[in-house]
Amino acid sequence: MVKPCLVTLFLVLGIVTAGPANAADDSPTRTLGEAKDVNACLNCHDDPAVTSILHTAHAVKGDARTAFGAEGCQSCHGASDAHMAKPREGQPRPPPSVVFSGPHVSPVAARNQVCLGCHEGGARMHWQGSQHETSDIACTSCHTSHPVNDAVLAKKTQAPVCFSCHAEQRAANLKPSHHPVIEGLMACSDCHNPHGSPTSHMLKGATVNDTCYACHDEKRGPFLWEHAPVQEDCTICHTPHGSIQPTLLKERIPYLCQNCHDESAHNSQPFSGANLPTGSSPGRVMVLRSCLNCHTEVHGSNHPSGVRLER
Repeated sequence: MVKPCLVTLFLVLGIVTAGPANAADDSPTRTLGEAKDVNACLNCHDDPAVTSILHTAHAVKGDARTAFGAEGCQSCHGASDAHMAKPREGQPRPPPSVVFSGPHVSPVAARNQVCLGCHEGGARMHWQGSQHETSDIACTSCHTSHPVNDAVLAKKTQAPVCFSCHAEQRAANLKPSHHPVIEGLMACSDCHNPHGSPTSHMLKGATVNDTCYACHDEKRGPFLWEHAPVQEDCTICHTPHGSIQPTLLKERIPYLCQNCHDESAHNSQPFSGANLPTGSSPGRVMVLRSCLNCHTEVHGSNHPSGVRLER
């Protein structure tokens, strides 16, 4: 009788193989010993830029159910029979079946097909038809699979990857008022889903406001007295990527307010200390912040007397 500990050892070493396939499942059973030999690739590709993949989740070889455990490097680079064969004397070695970078890079569709073979669900379910997909962007345009740390997956290093294409947003983030993206405290993917979304601009929320409320939930309401543009779209007043005005405002107050509100009720022009109206005029309350000196609750008020969004 074979002791249980020896049976376990045999299973780990791949000595004990599975029995005949079940009638309901005629697919062959693969053992660890049948996995493609990664050492055959490493005999030539011993560069740390390549071998670093052995320390990532893409190179889990201990479980034969994983792609790398079953096929090794060929799980991503294809069978590559011509590449693996010894070339004729004086002839260059053909590239692998699928190449993800360099002079022999494969077409975008071929590269993405490999990635989507494993990464198709979850946050990537809207990739087909997304702005990036229709712009012929490859997964490897943003992601790197060999390094231990993929720059686009970390908040501190993600923005430069995105800014390599989105230069306008990079410039906006360098303005005085901006979300802390370039500081590494916030990532582009906190608001956007780069793999696609049913919304415009690949937002993570169902609407612009839902995306903003993920962090600014105090602006959600409901309020007793609501400010119509706040409930409609935050970007009516704010620009999300950066502004020269405080709190990401699109325009200086009161000019921003005057896009909707005229001056028929009272003078809403900004004054400095040099040209304030004299006497008991209420103009003294309009210094600097203008409308916001009185109408402080611009996102909505729950005060019974807050119909004009005052404190």
